[in-house]
Amino acid sequence: MKKLHIKKGDTVYVNAGNDKGKTGKVLTVVPDKDRVIVEGVNVISKHTKPNAAHPQGGIIKQEAGIHISNVQLMDAAGKPVKVGYRFDETGKKVRYAKTTGEEVK
Repeated sequence: MKKLHIKKGDTVYVNAGNDKGKTGKVLTVVPDKDRVIVEGVNVISKHTKPNAAHPQGGIIKQEAGIHISNVQLMDAAGKPVKVGYRFDETGKKVRYAKTTGEEVK
């Protein structure tokens, strides 16, 4: 399994594509395809037939995947940062912001 710098629940900044400049929360990470699904970013219209979940059918708006290279993690101050890894005092591997040196939660 690949080790990616973005995890589910992170707040990210979109730095490329049609939604450049937007921010959102990561809903899903797909490591096999190097993609993430971000809330409110890359929204598509999907045509669906009637089913149990949507008895009426019709057009449904939903988020599509965006390549993981097009997003950057945001730090606590709300700025996009590059991510590094280091070991803390207990020997646990943690992510940190390379610009500020702060640990990313």
